[in-house]
Amino acid sequence: MPKNSKAVKRELDDDVRESVKDLLSNEDTCDDSFKKSSLIVGGGRGDGEGKELSLNGDMDVEDEGSDAEDDAARPAWNSKLQYILAQVGYSVGLGNVWRFPYLCQKNGGGAYLVPYLILLIVIGIPLFFLELSVGQRIRRGSIGVWNYISPRLGGIGFASCVVCFFVALYYNVIIGWSLFYFSQSFQQPLPWHECPLVKNKTTMFVVPECEKSSATTYYWYREALNISDSISESGGLNWRMTICLLAAWSMVCLAMIKGIQSSGKVMYFSSLFPYVVLICFLVRALLLKGSVDGIRHMFTPKLEIMLEAKVWREAATQVFFALGLGFGGVIAFSSYNKRDNNCHFDAVLVSFINFFTSVLATLVVFAVLGFKANIMNAKCVALNTKKIVALLGNEVSHDLIPHHINFSATLSAEDYQQLTEILRGVTEKDYPRLGLDSCSIEEELNKAVQGTGLAFIAFTEAMTHFPASPFWSVMFFLMLVNLGMGSMFGTIEGIITPLVDTFKVRKEFLTVGVCLLAFFIGLLFVQRSGNYWVAMFDDYSATLPLLIVVILENVAVAWVYGTDKFFEDLKDMLGFTPFRFYYYMWKYVTPLLLILLLGSSVIQLGMTPPSYSAWLEDMASEKSLKYPPWGLAVCISLVMCPLYILSPFVFPTQLLLGSVPNIPSLAPSPGDLVDPLVDRTGQYWCKQ
Repeated sequence: MPKNSKAVKRELDDDVRESVKDLLSNEDTCDDSFKKSSLIVGGGRGDGEGKELSLNGDMDVEDEGSDAEDDAARPAWNSKLQYILAQVGYSVGLGNVWRFPYLCQKNGGGAYLVPYLILLIVIGIPLFFLELSVGQRIRRGSIGVWNYISPRLGGIGFASCVVCFFVALYYNVIIGWSLFYFSQSFQQPLPWHECPLVKNKTTMFVVPECEKSSATTYYWYREALNISDSISESGGLNWRMTICLLAAWSMVCLAMIKGIQSSGKVMYFSSLFPYVVLICFLVRALLLKGSVDGIRHMFTPKLEIMLEAKVWREAATQVFFALGLGFGGVIAFSSYNKRDNNCHFDAVLVSFINFFTSVLATLVVFAVLGFKANIMNAKCVALNTKKIVALLGNEVSHDLIPHHINFSATLSAEDYQQLTEILRGVTEKDYPRLGLDSCSIEEELNKAVQGTGLAFIAFTEAMTHFPASPFWSVMFFLMLVNLGMGSMFGTIEGIITPLVDTFKVRKEFLTVGVCLLAFFIGLLFVQRSGNYWVAMFDDYSATLPLLIVVILENVAVAWVYGTDKFFEDLKDMLGFTPFRFYYYMWKYVTPLLLILLLGSSVIQLGMTPPSYSAWLEDMASEKSLKYPPWGLAVCISLVMCPLYILSPFVFPTQLLLGSVPNIPSLAPSPGDLVDPLVDRTGQYWCKQ
């Protein structure tokens, strides 16, 4: 946005004063109640201060400068492309790579895409469009936007900031983990390629913990995290992960310190690079044996599963979090747009880019997992073939072996399946005593993994079998870092922008302060028990509070401000009236679906006792443990803290903001006959 000269500033001031005189000259045409009302001019524009006109006989014009000047002084995106990349980078995150493929596999394969698309249209796009619109119209962060509609709704913005901070605390830890694996990938072979050997006085043997699990599992839990057996055993700081966490927060701080002027430039790389990597991985994976098996397994529809209520609930939750609704990042980014930007086009475009990115990531993940399943199946066949050879002449007769099967050569998966079916048919009762595994590719693919288990265990194991595996490992973890950074920029912007708009502090100082505070609190997550804290925050810090935040956002616009009035603002802002579809979605359908989603989430939370998966070193396996009493208290606090702030009765934000100038309230009341609106030319007009 260009900077105004002094001449332009004076001209804008004159325009405002002339419009004021025009309003006062028509004073006698207005009702008596109108004369006693107060018109706030320019209250919704940028960071500027409103000018209050008392129409009760006297005129008091505050001379703190034109609101248009502050509008021009507000940072703006250098281009539409930069803004779209910022929104895409924020909405497309780690969940698209390691959550969506898992849900797709778990909930009916290709059939899962149907409920996801339906809910994207009736929940995702309308709410995304709503957040883009209010941010662009009012040009403030989440606190100022909802306080603009009603001072009693300012708590929505504060609750969003708190949830953003909670999420940022553990999300950047995951980026730190990715940085660690990225730094360890410049080795041939990769350090998680095989189990380490331990040497005693006479012999060398494999580490028992690794032998009982796998090389990648051992490396993740023991070498990377050095994890403790429970959340109660802190085990002290993991110094390598502490350094990685410091590096992650330093990167975020440097990218965000100048606001969108600095982070916007980084977006060109952080938003586009993951697509380059995903396409390269897809091409490479399709050239590997077994990749088609994975893709076929992925998209084979299981229509009966699609009718289950759980599938729709999980699809709605994924839509909700995939677009970053309720965090305040969407509002913050859109507040730096010009008011005549077509935010409806942006909402549809970013939503479908997000969806197709999830599908692309799913193709990549299951192409690679199909390749891994074939390798694991070949190992299983080889191991069980040795068992059959050992049983020949004793438990298994030579006459049962088909003539075309040659044990001196490598047995194919098809030959092994044929052989086991023969043995099962002949020795039906005694077959379990043979100890033979089924060795099925389908069974291997059905071992659903998500989150860190997919990224740091299953995928890393598959990459060890790639030719030039260090190169692909570097690319993969650099992609994870960029996906995480794009989401972190939006999350931090959701904290910084509303606080800067509200309290008028220097963005540089606030950014450094927030990053330092988050780093020191984040040391909790780089203890040996840190992985359990990450799981706790991931489970309890965001889901319920954000659902309530978004419900209140929807109600604030559709019922407090008014859908009809909001449609008029959109027509003034966009130059056209949006589809009537959004009217019914905002006013009736979306709030109802969100309330149903909230109810089902509360029921699920109540039916599932709080627990976490602990890694037990002696057993070399995971075990579900209940949280200790203090852990339950922390879980409850994570849920209740944002909800406490949401309550206008215990957190009267209007009193807090009353001490801060420039936060006007334009909430409509029954006695108001005037609604101040601002058109795109900067002229103020009165709508009777």
